[in-house]
Amino acid sequence: MNITLTKNSRISNVDFSNLQFGQIFSDHMFVCDYFDGEWSNERILPYSDIKVSPSSRVFHYGQAIFEGMKAYKDDKDVIWLFRPDENFKRFNISSKRLAIPEITEKIFFNGLNELLKIDRDWIKKGVGNSLYVRPFVFASEPSINATEANAYKFMIICTPAKSYYENQEIWVKIEEKFSRAAKGGVGYAKASGNYAAQFYPTQIAKNEGFQQIIWTDSNNHNRVEEAGTMNLFFKINDTLITSPTSDSILDGITRKSIIELAKKVNIDVEERVITVNEILESSKTGELKEIFGTGTAVVVLPIKAFGYQNNDYKLPDLDNSWSLMLKKKLMD
Repeated sequence: MNITLTKNSRISNVDFSNLQFGQIFSDHMFVCDYFDGEWSNERILPYSDIKVSPSSRVFHYGQAIFEGMKAYKDDKDVIWLFRPDENFKRFNISSKRLAIPEITEKIFFNGLNELLKIDRDWIKKGVGNSLYVRPFVFASEPSINATEANAYKFMIICTPAKSYYENQEIWVKIEEKFSRAAKGGVGYAKASGNYAAQFYPTQIAKNEGFQQIIWTDSNNHNRVEEAGTMNLFFKINDTLITSPTSDSILDGITRKSIIELAKKVNIDVEERVITVNEILESSKTGELKEIFGTGTAVVVLPIKAFGYQNNDYKLPDLDNSWSLMLKKKLMD
């Protein structure tokens, strides 16, 4: 692997106590190219703009996928990644769905580990601190022929992070018109276009006073799927319920970790279809105790209230919530 180190680190100019998520990047990036049927030319370079042709197929046909993961540093300055093997597997699942050549495990982890060693000072100790790692790949071939590309670029960049949505009361809107994904589509992949399609409906929801959307199925808008960039959990009475993964729901790594932790502390977990009607009814009867989202960026995010058909439904204030208990166990 070729390594070129920056001559001027930007780290001294960063206020790590006051970070805006995803706006500041560490000093270096990993780059690898796909050409003539193989991935090659692995290199680490100073973080900088890249030269891309305006006819690159990614701009015209959207062949692009990504992952999100976090690196942590413990009290002994050792760097840790949280279940990176799961991110690697999902990266290639997403690639395959978009006809992108799969990356090898060796290239993925050699690039990732070397990059973290070089930029280790960007990983700060302390609860809530991490380095958010963004592996991604896009079609770089300069051609507007409407087929899959023959050239791609795989990259890893990193951004220092603190807690997401910290100290905010989160209100979500149950969506009745727009859909995040459809059966047989690419909802289970981390395709860039999935997120672009969310922005307009989410913009409408924000204008109505919500922070995020609870997405429902594209057929009848009655089955609950995800919320924004999160998987969802509902505590109804003494049971934790989450929608099963499918071709329209992302197989979240934080999601599966929360399920395992909940079962370890003898919480009854059900992975099953949950409907809007069930949520409304359990809220009216007082059986709905909690809603929370899970994801790499947010970890575990308690939801304060939800809106549906111009009515607002608040969740009860709990002294011992499952969401915060499970978040602490996950962070520990």
